[in-house]
Amino acid sequence: QVQLVESGGGLVQAEGSLRLSCAASGRTFSSYAMGWFRQAPGKEREFVATINSSGGSTSYADSVKGRFTISRDNAKNTVYLQMNNLKPEDTAVYYCAARTVPFYSASDKRYVYWGQGTQVTVSS
Repeated sequence: QVQLVESGGGLVQAEGSLRLSCAASGRTFSSYAMGWFRQAPGKEREFVATINSSGGSTSYADSVKGRFTISRDNAKNTVYLQMNNLKPEDTAVYYCAARTVPFYSASDKRYVYWGQGTQVTVSS
């Protein structure tokens, strides 16, 4: 069993930055690919970014490419999402998720463990 706890959300003005963190329990974190997803009110959950178990490969949604960076520190069992140049349309609850394999994926159906989410609100 893996528990994921997100932090770092909040209210920020447009063009500002935030860094989300997701702390994972368990000794197998370094074996798992991780992902960030988000859900805005009245919308479906959507993919944001994903990273493989070693941190050597990443993938991003087109809407955040060039603005967001996913990274991980396996020694700290933590995955991060650095969000720069935030826009009002980035407002959502952000969730981190873990697969049980090393390979990243943009499909939320391939993730087994989920955090409780952290709210990000970007004002214009």
